[in-house]
Amino acid sequence: MPKARDIYLLDPSQLSPEVIAVAFAKTSRSPESFREIAAGLTDASSAQFHERWVVGYGHASVAEHAVLHIAFENVSRLAIEAIEDSRLASYTEKSTRYQVFDRDDYYTPEVIARSRHAERYHRTIAMLFDAYAESVEPVRAAIMSQFPRKADEDPKKYDGRIRSKYVDNCRFLLPAATLANVGMTANARVLEHAIKKMLSHPLQEVREIGQEVKRVAQAEIPTLVKYAEPSEYLRKTSRAKCALSSPKSERPDRSADFLTLADYDSEAEERFAAACLYRQGDASYLEMLHRIQMMSGAELDNVVRDALTGMGEFDTPLRELEHITLAFDCLLDWGAWYELKRHRMLTLTPQPLNAPSGYTIPRVFEETQLTRRYRRAMDEAAETFMALAADFPAEAAYIFPNAFNRRVLITLNLREAFHFCQLRSAPNAHFSIRRIAVRMFELISEIYPTLASFMRCATLPSANQITRDFFAQV
Repeated sequence: MPKARDIYLLDPSQLSPEVIAVAFAKTSRSPESFREIAAGLTDASSAQFHERWVVGYGHASVAEHAVLHIAFENVSRLAIEAIEDSRLASYTEKSTRYQVFDRDDYYTPEVIARSRHAERYHRTIAMLFDAYAESVEPVRAAIMSQFPRKADEDPKKYDGRIRSKYVDNCRFLLPAATLANVGMTANARVLEHAIKKMLSHPLQEVREIGQEVKRVAQAEIPTLVKYAEPSEYLRKTSRAKCALSSPKSERPDRSADFLTLADYDSEAEERFAAACLYRQGDASYLEMLHRIQMMSGAELDNVVRDALTGMGEFDTPLRELEHITLAFDCLLDWGAWYELKRHRMLTLTPQPLNAPSGYTIPRVFEETQLTRRYRRAMDEAAETFMALAADFPAEAAYIFPNAFNRRVLITLNLREAFHFCQLRSAPNAHFSIRRIAVRMFELISEIYPTLASFMRCATLPSANQITRDFFAQV
């Protein structure tokens, strides 16, 4: 008689992560249940297993069953960019959209603290925080005039409703040195690589964080991360990036569109349709593609529409869209970059942080007569950045405010484009990332009109309208 189905959790409060990983690994060759396998394991025997199979024979997938939740507190937002560089981990960080940050909570790199730039560094950081703090109430008042409190609305609930709207604008002044917290969930395989990257990073703060992560991780997974060491290859590529971030005399042209289509598949709808037929068919993909290419435009349109029609609000489109890739060249403010990099299905190649790329000014600073103060803060930050970059090209980035622009090459598949454009174009999204998502949708609509018609973005304001509504300068 067949055994009864049984689905249960292996309790992480009773079993260590390394034991759980071995319990799952052994099922490939053991007829016993997971409970029986786990009951026969100890931390010592699990360590021996990992030394032999994961380290010795390279069966690294076993380490994916050992999962840790790591809390990082009081690390710079620049360091958080490095911490969040692993695409297969999960992160939640202290939000610059919903919390007001304190002026003394910032990181000072040791090399700058011991240099001739120390006083200027602290003065510039203080100036940015002062401008940030001084903007909160005027900007809040401006937002209150646009979104007045309802007659029966509780004052605390009202502040919660509008907080992201005014803090959203003030956050442009926050420097990358600002301290924040972030939670990370990762399996041991991902964590080992993340530690290696941190230990190889050009910033001392990140290298120290890597050492601490390795130390706390080894308390739970002593075998699986103990061989994480700096990589000379990663060090070499990091040094190259720092060299590229040295100050340049020329100012790049920012008059061009902030998002341009760099590359795309001109036969995307045909390839998508062929992949959909391939799923149900019995011929090769090239044969399916040939059949599609012999169709009329109306027939092709029907195949594409049939594959995507009927999606509910919470449905995701077919995976066949992942066979189509696009690349965009994007100029965005650093605050928007933080929103963008959370989409880890994207392939992102950012250029080094560089002050000559200019900065963004939210329109509300004009409305509150704060533009002059804002410009002084940005210009002083740019001058300090350039002075620091001459001696410390990596550490100069701590000065970088959210308002400063940077360039990034974005490559993604069309299925992820559906997700990104729908999520980040929503009215509650930050306006910096919102105009990028809407512009991406507009560009996709130009090349793939039928596919784009299913992206649920057609009724949104245009990217140009969002720019006019929210920005005095981009």
